[in-house]
Amino acid sequence: MEVGYWLASEEYGPRELVAQAQAAREHGLTRFAISDHYHPWTESQGHSPFVWSVIAAVAATVPDAHVTTFVTCPTLRIHPAVVAQAAATSSLLLDGRFTFGLGSGENLNEHVLGDRWPHTDERHAMLEEAVEVMRRLWSGDQVTHEGRHYTVVNARLYDPPAATIPVPISAFGPKALDLAARVNDGYVASGPMADLVDGYRGRGGEGPVIGGFKVCFRDDEDEARELAHRMWPNESMPGELAQELPTVAHMEQAVSNVTVDDVAGSVVCGPDPEAYLGRLREFEDAGFDVVHVQPIGGRVGEFLGFLTDEVLPRR
Repeated sequence: MEVGYWLASEEYGPRELVAQAQAAREHGLTRFAISDHYHPWTESQGHSPFVWSVIAAVAATVPDAHVTTFVTCPTLRIHPAVVAQAAATSSLLLDGRFTFGLGSGENLNEHVLGDRWPHTDERHAMLEEAVEVMRRLWSGDQVTHEGRHYTVVNARLYDPPAATIPVPISAFGPKALDLAARVNDGYVASGPMADLVDGYRGRGGEGPVIGGFKVCFRDDEDEARELAHRMWPNESMPGELAQELPTVAHMEQAVSNVTVDDVAGSVVCGPDPEAYLGRLREFEDAGFDVVHVQPIGGRVGEFLGFLTDEVLPRR
């Protein structure tokens, strides 16, 4: 299993994200996941730069970077014909080391143009049609498409990718796993859920299984736990709230009863390398091929040294 670094667009601004990618590369990490949001989850996170600008800057300044969006919704906020062009350009800038992780989105990010928030089955159908449109455009051919959800008229990418772009799909339930297996470029998950990996493989899904998890590195574990709770209480948000709530204010309300212990149950906190190693092993045992680690609360240089000097050598 390969270990990479997760660029958290919700918590850091564009310059800092690029600097983090450069620092990670200096520590030998060249695989990056990057979140694609219009809003952060909570006010405490406080950022949300345009992902395509950050990817371009990483491509220009971090040799050998491999970037995966974690994940993009190509259905509402940006039309698939437009985001196909963005992905094609990113792939060219990265010499093909670009993976276009996709998902059906969250109301939080996709409502901003005033569109109706579709129900789950409709969002899945939109995503599947969007993948069809984008793959046709990546061929470099002129495309006209009149589908249920999208219309494209005489569109052609004059700078198509050199090779087709892989589009692993984020999925949390059986219908989404069915979709991921049909698209069949891989599976994305943010936790070491072996049952979902098995479900994807059992449906005939091939391609890499890609994941990630959050950590809060501090010398004092209690300080780390408090910081993780303050910055990322949504890590313990139950059910489908993350997909359905429309604003940051609603998210704040939803996490108001989340406790420090709740967040610490999913975020590795403190200075013990064995705790970090244990989480990596959970992903490896669950069948993941790549996992990205996201540090909460800054001190990225210290964390990268800790990760590459004290955690990864123990694997």
